[in-house]
Amino acid sequence: MSEKSGRIVSSSGGVIVGEARVPGDKSVTHRALILGALGGGDSRVSGWLRSGDTMATLGCVRALGVEVDDDGAGALVVRGRGLHGLREAASALNCVHAGTAMRLLAGVMAGQGFPSTLDGSSQLRARPMRRVTGPLRDMGAIVSDADGRAPLAFRPSRLGGIEHRMDVASAQVKSAILLAGLYAEGQSVVVEPGPSRDCTERMLRRMGADLRSETGRVTLVPGQPLAPFDIAVPGDPSSAAFLLAAAALTSGTVRVAGIDASPTRSGFLDILAAMGARIRVSPTAGDSGAGDCCDVGLSSGVLHGVEVGGTLVVRSIDEFPALMVLATQAEGVTEVKEASELRVKETDRIAVMASELRKLGAVIEERPDGFLVRGPQRLRGAVVDGHDDHRVAMSLALAGLVADGETVVGDAACADDSFPGFVQTLASLGARIARLADA
Repeated sequence: MSEKSGRIVSSSGGVIVGEARVPGDKSVTHRALILGALGGGDSRVSGWLRSGDTMATLGCVRALGVEVDDDGAGALVVRGRGLHGLREAASALNCVHAGTAMRLLAGVMAGQGFPSTLDGSSQLRARPMRRVTGPLRDMGAIVSDADGRAPLAFRPSRLGGIEHRMDVASAQVKSAILLAGLYAEGQSVVVEPGPSRDCTERMLRRMGADLRSETGRVTLVPGQPLAPFDIAVPGDPSSAAFLLAAAALTSGTVRVAGIDASPTRSGFLDILAAMGARIRVSPTAGDSGAGDCCDVGLSSGVLHGVEVGGTLVVRSIDEFPALMVLATQAEGVTEVKEASELRVKETDRIAVMASELRKLGAVIEERPDGFLVRGPQRLRGAVVDGHDDHRVAMSLALAGLVADGETVVGDAACADDSFPGFVQTLASLGARIARLADA
């Protein structure tokens, strides 16, 4: 039975104990599919995430004429057509809910010799895209949009390299520019105000691209063909965050095996440690090809409030809905600032999480660029709405693990967008959580 049943019910009383694995990293899977399509031969992707978002990317890649097969052992073989081998799609490329797919593919489509359109769901159409289309236009891309949003329509154009200084560090914007830079005349440089995920750079270097990284600066020199690769996708640290948070909330102990704990992906671990949880990170053998694969253990302690801002925000932005739940149970004040990016995710995650947690009795102070929570607070079970946002839905299910009574999270089918098996995994570790069939 799929989590497409749409509702999750959780209640207090269970303690998270044990060891688990999480599905493959969503960010790496997106990139492996797209970069594999641009490679000059067959690339093998093991441990890939099969989720709603990544299946959208897979559909787009296939629509561009790239064959992608199952090797019979659970890995994908992406039969790359080289930088100039993609074919015009018969219709608009449907990214569904996947903002990463749309932004990365925008960089690729800007450099093609045929027209293309990137589109998606009404939720994705509501997300801002000009921070990607702006620098692509500076490179010479001819692209039209709907008041800064999808659909994005590209026409063949001649690209030139640029130096782009980002106001806010963003791996998606950086990746779009680097991918477009593969088709540009002259080098492309991205200057970041702080660190962001570097899996695109790691994979491009693995494929033989002329790419150099310095502190806050990435330079790509085009002209090199991209070699195929064999990559083992590490476990997704953003999915692992829900298991770690559940253990911290329920005074439990958990070990999550084989996740990417690269410096640009481990911000939430630093936050948990600052809140009083005991974190152990043990590197595993082998090279994933896209991140630092590690086992991460958590033993709960008394949680206390923290202040989060600056570069730590970029390193943990996807985990903030879970952090808001943790903050309600921590002693003292938790304050998050410089996180206005939360307002332009699948939903306005500051407003949505604050609104739904208030239904459970929480007191949340919203800020334009973050939030403030004074804890600990007593939560009461209620019916809440996941707003078709996977991280919101899963975070509200975590809140139910410490609320009095029963919490029902509606519109929660979206958990499949990033963490297929979320409910089953938590239940196997001792959580009181289940799926509810639609009425």
